[in-house]
Amino acid sequence: MTRPIQIVPSVLPADFSKLGEEVAALEAAGVDLIQWDVMDGQFVPNLTFGPDVIKSARQHCTVPFEAHMMVYTPDVMAKDYIDAGCSRLIVHAEACTHLHRTLGNINELGGNAAVALNPATPASAIEHVLDLVDLVLVMTVNPGFGGQAYISTMEPKIAEVRKMLDDSGRGDEIELEVDGGIGPNTIAGAAAAGANVLIAGSALYRDPEGLEHAVSDLRARAHAAIA
Repeated sequence: MTRPIQIVPSVLPADFSKLGEEVAALEAAGVDLIQWDVMDGQFVPNLTFGPDVIKSARQHCTVPFEAHMMVYTPDVMAKDYIDAGCSRLIVHAEACTHLHRTLGNINELGGNAAVALNPATPASAIEHVLDLVDLVLVMTVNPGFGGQAYISTMEPKIAEVRKMLDDSGRGDEIELEVDGGIGPNTIAGAAAAGANVLIAGSALYRDPEGLEHAVSDLRARAHAAIA
């Protein structure tokens, strides 16, 4: 693996009444960037963060923001989320009728385009858009809720995507992200399979020793898995 390990929090478990303080605390804990799970109530059951909420939190930290767009209309929403401070937008292959066009649109708007795969979606669904993305996300839960159990049977798919990236000649340029159930007992499997960007939500917030310990512990476990 040539890409560095990144530990990235989902803010779903945070206290929504003080998101500015929450993102500042995450930055102080040593995270590499912050992910916002954007849900539309249609592609997934929940509703979460609009662009104004993210924009209000943007001034409280300096680490990059990415938006995981669990929505059916990412083309309509893309500019607002980029303007709100999200440097990367991750769209779902399953939600985009014209995935190539959607990714190209995000890049034209000045964002970094990325693509996500649900557990049941084969890796081959993204084979022909790798020239347009800087990250591929393999979901290890079905999207829409935090706190779900990690689906370990996705690890062969993580490895398949890693090989696909390497075979494309862009393995050193495209991040491979995993989201869903990542914690002390699961991060090693995801990292060993080839992921270098690990999303953690509940595991960070429930660590009795605090956020900084949780971040450093997960990072150490991921590095140990690929050593």
